[in-house]
Amino acid sequence: MGISTGTGTESGTGRDVVKGGAAHVGRRRFLGGLGALAAGGALSACSRAGESAPRARSRVATTSTARPRTARPLFIGTYTSAEGGGPGIATATYDGTSGRITGTGVVEGVGDPSYLAVHPSGRTLYAVDERDAGAVTAVRLDAGGAHQVIGSRPTGGPAPCHLSVHPSGRWLLSANYGSGSVAVHPLAASGAPGERTDLVTHSEPPPGPGRSGPHAHQIVTSPDGGHVLAVDLGNDTVYTYRLDTRAGTLAEVSRTTLKPGAGPRHLTFHPSGRYAYVANELDNTVVVCGYDPRTGRLRPGAPQPTGTGSGTSYPAQLVVTGDGGYAYLANRGHNSLTRYAVEAGGSRLRLLDTVPVGGDFPRHIALSPSGGLLFAANQRSSTVTVFHVDRRTGELRSAGPAFGSPVAVCALPL
Repeated sequence: MGISTGTGTESGTGRDVVKGGAAHVGRRRFLGGLGALAAGGALSACSRAGESAPRARSRVATTSTARPRTARPLFIGTYTSAEGGGPGIATATYDGTSGRITGTGVVEGVGDPSYLAVHPSGRTLYAVDERDAGAVTAVRLDAGGAHQVIGSRPTGGPAPCHLSVHPSGRWLLSANYGSGSVAVHPLAASGAPGERTDLVTHSEPPPGPGRSGPHAHQIVTSPDGGHVLAVDLGNDTVYTYRLDTRAGTLAEVSRTTLKPGAGPRHLTFHPSGRYAYVANELDNTVVVCGYDPRTGRLRPGAPQPTGTGSGTSYPAQLVVTGDGGYAYLANRGHNSLTRYAVEAGGSRLRLLDTVPVGGDFPRHIALSPSGGLLFAANQRSSTVTVFHVDRRTGELRSAGPAFGSPVAVCALPL
């Protein structure tokens, strides 16, 4: 099957992988212009294995006493150990009509929370701790802003860079970039993660050109809930698993290997659930894949341009509008957002244009739940920019000045 699996700590081979992990974390920081992590960076107290998390509360630093009537919550991830990084997960609100962001505080006690996800109930926020001793942390959300860290567990690999919650709300899935492995944690009724139930390392196929090993960059559940897909940038492969929802274990059912050197980073499904779009970081392309919900297999089409010209623009990720009519791609090197028309029921992307993102190195983009706003977290400029989305044409229009947030690498509007 080309995978190794286990629930404990890694053996000798795993230790070698961890050593390599520090270098790969450094590469991720280098791309963001932030330098490498210090070797052997320690987790915060709430992130250590076997310890319960302190009841850390959010530190409030409100910039406005009056919140807009249409205010909704926004959470911003960062690299806390990077120069100029924030002290934790930044909290804010945004006006659902104007897109204006107002800072409200920070949730401290989470180390390098570079990616965020929310539980289907909306009551718990999850963050990766993207460090050599990787972990995932849960934060109980409070309507009054007194958010609390309620638990943290090790992921079994270095530099976890993505996580998602299974639609059942019972399992937390995470991807360890440094070791090319994916992990599963059970979730308690409180939302806190339990001890890891599985860890799968991508040992095959061999790494792509110029890469020393696998680098799992994303793990996500298919829209029908039947499969879990893991995108690995190191070996140009997307793995499809079935999750045993009783035992919390993964079983590989298929894999799709893309063009050598593509460097797949992020996969986004069309709302129909029959197509998926893959952003390739290294060869500056996007690939439309057919998806078979019965088998979980992907059928990749020909690579398509990003509209950024020649050279490497490090595409970060795609998002698709709720009606499936348009898709947007964040281009970090080009500092732009590409707009595609989605055609033929989702099977085709037609390049329309690119617009400046209004910041430097857009690491992450997200649509508001209403679909009327698009948020971009710009790592190098430490800003979040917001755009109005025209429902009819898909055009993007700036919603105003950028919001300053230290080393903003993930923006999650709720």
